[in-house]
Amino acid sequence: MSIPTRPAPLFVPDEVLDRLAKVTSGSLTTQLYKKGYRQPVMVGLKPLNTPFKPFAGRAFTMRFIPAREDVDTYATLTTEPHVNNLQWVGVEEVKPGEVVVIDSYRDASAASMGNMLITRMKMRGARGVVTDGAFRDGTELSQMDFPIWSAGVTATTRLSFHHVADLQVPIGCAGVAVYPGDVIHGDGDNITVVPAHLAAEMADLCEAQDDLEGYLAMRVQGGEALWGLYPPSPATREQHKAWVAAGRPPIKAA
Repeated sequence: MSIPTRPAPLFVPDEVLDRLAKVTSGSLTTQLYKKGYRQPVMVGLKPLNTPFKPFAGRAFTMRFIPAREDVDTYATLTTEPHVNNLQWVGVEEVKPGEVVVIDSYRDASAASMGNMLITRMKMRGARGVVTDGAFRDGTELSQMDFPIWSAGVTATTRLSFHHVADLQVPIGCAGVAVYPGDVIHGDGDNITVVPAHLAAEMADLCEAQDDLEGYLAMRVQGGEALWGLYPPSPATREQHKAWVAAGRPPIKAA
């Protein structure tokens, strides 16, 4: 019996990614929770560079396992593709609109990669890179105009502790399942994983929620109490619709 193969990942169009990049992680997590997804956030990861650039891209996955001394030698860093150096292969396969997500099994003992490979992915059109381990070259990465998220920084070479075992397979990153083609969303607060088949619907729902909550926030700032306002009652939702229809006039203080 042959091993079953997974169908090709669902392709999320760039226009949907661009819309999702503008929504907040708060709205995303709320709408995903309504769909039954309880924890889509990669907890514990931080951006290495500021000012932060919000983004959304299709997941390109890379899976690490512990290194082994007879396999992960400096000699594997060849100038041509090598079965024991899949990381270079992955970097050269990244396509525009993708976010490289690295499963470092939450081990920051060695760097998942560094400035040279991340620069190459940026030049290939990637939208960001995420690991639940560490990156090296933190000083250079902090100055790069490219979203880079990790659990830390270390100069220790990947070969010391990590082996790249697979590309474009389901992985876990910071406790969240990531399938190739899923949408990886980053704002100033979090990295959130959105199943590809929900991407367009999430864009619609989150745009509507962000607009409504912006209106509610102005009313709270105007002195109103939460009761009936947040979460919004049916009457409050109708008031929001009327406010939009009226051209979004200034909110009067309570």
